[in-house]
Amino acid sequence: MEEQLKITCLHDLHLELGAKMSPFAGYDMPIQYSGIVDEHNAVRKDAGVFDVSHMGEIFVSGEDAETFVNHIFTNDVRPLEPGSIVYGMMLYEDGGTVDDLLVYREFSDEPSYLLVVNASNIGKDYEWMKSQAAGYRVVLDNQSDNFGQIAVQGPKAEDAVVDLLDLEEVRDLDFYTFCDVEDDNGSRVIVSRTGYTGEDGFEIYASPEIIRDMWKWLMDSGVKPCGLGCRDTLRFEAGLPLYGDELSAEISPVMAGLSMFCKFDKPEFIGKAALEEQKAKGTARKLVGIELADNAIPRAGYPVELEDGTQVGVVTTGYHSISLDRSICFAMVDRQYADLGTPLMIHIRKRVFPGTVVRKRFYKTNYKKNNA
Repeated sequence: MEEQLKITCLHDLHLELGAKMSPFAGYDMPIQYSGIVDEHNAVRKDAGVFDVSHMGEIFVSGEDAETFVNHIFTNDVRPLEPGSIVYGMMLYEDGGTVDDLLVYREFSDEPSYLLVVNASNIGKDYEWMKSQAAGYRVVLDNQSDNFGQIAVQGPKAEDAVVDLLDLEEVRDLDFYTFCDVEDDNGSRVIVSRTGYTGEDGFEIYASPEIIRDMWKWLMDSGVKPCGLGCRDTLRFEAGLPLYGDELSAEISPVMAGLSMFCKFDKPEFIGKAALEEQKAKGTARKLVGIELADNAIPRAGYPVELEDGTQVGVVTTGYHSISLDRSICFAMVDRQYADLGTPLMIHIRKRVFPGTVVRKRFYKTNYKKNNA
């Protein structure tokens, strides 16, 4: 029997807008409204809003919260001040990736955390975290069903959040920080200066009722609704990975080029020994960026080959870049062909097209960062 798709708190509003819907991570989600190119350009040049209520929110508290999170998380949460956020991964012992996630250091006297995880992994992550909690005095609380979430992204996102949503507090937020706000009824609203597009922007977590009101205010004010189609093109141009494509149980942070988010100088974390061995010996494959000389579009799963037809890798994500007007892709390739400038061929349908290994961040990001 086919599993019924879940819906977010904004589902009926997407249908009213005529969104093209499609299954994603077990949810019926909007893929596009006016079109992927139009929505992509709105985020790059103005502002757009995404429904990301399918993402997961798991809270960790208790006497050992800091020690526990540092045990299951590759980055180091010890230096975090309340209101700070850090990106990293949870790993299996062999270095494979359970998930990549954001960790929020809550405003509390004792360290406590909000872990924001990928929609497709909520249940798996929560069960895995519980399986690792033996011996730690922690409370794990999966609140994913009680939160809605929207992401307002783009160079004019701050104006939209301040003026349209009346959240003046966010002007002082730096990149990867957040604030707590109360609505008129005393309900908690979390606003973080984060995103998945390469542009300045905010992610807002609140009750489904509040998120519905915010979405309606943004629609009434003319902010463009954006679907998961352009969310993928935007994150890809900015060099950001997607779990299941560039990270997985078979793809470690070292293979994906994300070692900078693994703090090897902290005493331990699950998977640390495996990653250290990978760094010392090298991995069999590495994730690279490839730029094609032609406008042909590489897609996930297409073979990467040498000129003689020998397959040496596979495309994980590929598009004709909307912002850059050239065909680019991520690919997992044998490490001897991962150096910048290496010529490689992409097999697209019945033809092959020449390409060159380039840096994975194709687009210059525009985050608001503290100059200090």
